[in-house]
Amino acid sequence: MSAVQLIEPLAATSEAVEAWRLHVLLQAGYPLKVAERLARSTADLHRAVDMLQQGCAPHVAERILV
Repeated sequence: MSAVQLIEPLAATSEAVEAWRLHVLLQAGYPLKVAERLARSTADLHRAVDMLQQGCAPHVAERILV
């Protein structure tokens, strides 16, 4: 088994997780560009959604989380 075969499933999983995170952030109300940056980061997704629901501005939440 080559290294390429081992890496491809990990990349696909990572992309699927990022897509799911993006979907959750957009549903929460984040603007697309902010949601994309947060989805790619290691920011806590639940905290990001909670912050928005509690009235924090999306760009401020991004600065705090990233």
